[in-house]
Formats: sequence, structure tokens, C-alpha cells
Amino acid sequence: MAAAENQEKLPIPPKISDATLRDSAHMAGVEFGPKDAATVADLLVRTGVELVEVGMVSGPGSKDAPLVEAVHETVGPERSMTLLVVRDRQQVARALDEAERLGVRHIMYSIPTSEQHANLKLGSPSAKFLHALARSAITQAKERGFHVTFSGEDGARTPRERLVPYVTAGFEAGADRFRLAETVAYLSPWQMEAVIADLTAIDGSEVEIHSHNMLGMAVANSLAAVRAGAQWISATVGGIGERGGNAPLAELLTSLRVVHGDTRFDLTHLTELSRIALKGSGLGEAFQSGPTTPHAFAYELPGQLSHPEAYETLPAELVGNARELRVRTRLTSALVKWALADSGIFVDVDAFTPWLIDRQERAGGPLLDRDAIRKAAIDFQSV
Repeated sequence: MAAAENQEKLPIPPKISDATLRDSAHMAGVEFGPKDAATVADLLVRTGVELVEVGMVSGPGSKDAPLVEAVHETVGPERSMTLLVVRDRQQVARALDEAERLGVRHIMYSIPTSEQHANLKLGSPSAKFLHALARSAITQAKERGFHVTFSGEDGARTPRERLVPYVTAGFEAGADRFRLAETVAYLSPWQMEAVIADLTAIDGSEVEIHSHNMLGMAVANSLAAVRAGAQWISATVGGIGERGGNAPLAELLTSLRVVHGDTRFDLTHLTELSRIALKGSGLGEAFQSGPTTPHAFAYELPGQLSHPEAYETLPAELVGNARELRVRTRLTSALVKWALADSGIFVDVDAFTPWLIDRQERAGGPLLDRDAIRKAAIDFQSV
């Protein structure tokens, strides 16, 4: 009885968007198959999750197409959302073409908002350019009939005077929802409340929070965002994901139940969900979040390895950890060049990379780190 008396009812119970099949699937060395994706999506919907986020599309021939199609077949396109990368108008048009081909209905634009990320990914830190790009992307998608969520990638580190006008411009262009991405864990719960309050004060705004768990505050920050008016929370099964993991779904839903008396969700699927997702991701029987795990500073995107300061709240060395490459079949020449740098091993990277990709696919995609790539390069020299 005492627990019920202490429960704080939320003014707007949040909807849940699960990013396991997108964020976790782009975690270094993690690759879900269509069968596991379909099973995870089904259990998520049965649990009460509103949207299943699946795959990432930047243009034609998306490698995530089988995952997207498997989820659509299982839960339908109206219950799923796919991330589209935004770099320029022409690239966005190609990504939208691919999304249409796959039958996607809900898209989430990944748009870097901090000066550091915008300069790194868009080639310009200009707020004016950022606004124009977001307006163009949103307008194109709405003209094609998509439901549009637009992000503030690295939004938690984006100053208020830059973030609020950007979000305002996005809603003025016709976007349906804004996602604040705490790409790099950075805010305390009380700071998160203040940031979200600025965004929910924008006329016609619908706001989602997507937190990473490097500092162990993803659930607390998500609940703080809801207190400030956010209507959506993004989570992942088991908290698996890049950069210390994401807001863990089980902890989030049980916190909503215990702290806020929220009984909308069927929690009986959570243990099975965690077991299947961890097995499907190749992470074993458990995933630990935070800065001391082998996954915390592991990357498979070249930009993250070349510019780690843009993706890290604190350097790996500060906690006695180390930065590493982990990849299975998503090999690129840029990753190979990074792995071979300062090794004294010299190969034709343009010839070696497709050779290694083919070998990986024939072997079923075993995990590769920097040392394994260097060893493979030595094997290639003797071919």
C-alpha cells in the first residue's frame, strides 16, 4: 500500500519506441539476422511497444533491407520506423526512394545538430545550412506521405540557442515528431528536464528522448524527459547499443510500473526478449553498460575511429579501457586503413578489402578486431 501511495502519476504516459534492431544492429560487431529481427519485433509489439525501429538507409541497396522486410512482414510497416541518414538534398532523395521501395511508412531522419557533429558529417557547422537541410529533407518526405521524426543527433551537447531554433524550424516544415538524441551521454536528469522543457514549449511539438547509458543515467534521464513533457521514450532490449548502451527496456518499463503505476505494458515477455536479443546479437547471455566493458569504446564506423572525441564523453584511457575496432561483414576500405595504420603491413587496400569481405561472408561473419584484420592482411600477402 505504501508503494502505491508514493507513486507519481505521469500527466502524459509515454509511448515507447524500441531501437534494438537499429541502434544495436549498428553497434560494433553486432549484426541481427531477419529471423531474430522478426521474433524480437513480434515480442516487442506484444509487450506494448508502439514502434519498432529497424535498419538504417542512406541510399539504394541498403544492407538492412532484409531486416526491414522481416519486421514489416511480422508487425506491419505502421508499427515500425526506419532511420534515414541526411547529408545533402540529392542523397536524401535517394534514401527516400529506397524507403519507398521497402514499403516504409515511418522514417526518422538522423541530422547532426552540434557544431562538432555538423562540421564532421555535413562539412559545415553553419546553423543556417543545418536549418535549410532539415527543412528540405522534411518537406521531401512529407510530400511523399511519410510520417517524419527528425532528430537532433548529439542534441544533448547542442546549446539551447542553436537547438531550439532548429527544432522550431523542423516543426514549421511539417515534421511530426522530434527526437533528442543524447548521442554522447552528457546530461544529468535535472539538466535533461530543462532541455526538454525548452523543446516541449515549442508550439505543436511532439518530443522523444533517446539516451545512451555510458554514465548509467539513461532510464533516469528518460523519465526526467517525460516529466518535462516528452511523449516518447526510445529504448533497447537489454540496453544493448553503441557507446555504453541505451536505455534498457526492462528497467524502463518496470520503473514506469513501480514509480509511476503504469500498467499498460505486458512485462511477461521481457525475459524472453532479452534472451533472444542477446543471443541474436552475438553478445552472449548478458550485456553490461557503462565505460568499462569491451563494447564501450568499440566502433565499426570509420568516423568514430578517426574522430573519437566527437563520440565520447570521456576517453577510454581515463577508465583504463581501450578503443577498438569490432566488425563482422560491414567492412570498408576506411576501416581496413585504420586497422593497418602504423602496423608496418603494406597491402593494396582496394584489393584486400573485397577479398576479406568475401572471406568473412563465407565464414559466417566471425568477429574481427584490429589484430585480426592485420593477420588477415598477412594471409592476403601470401595469396
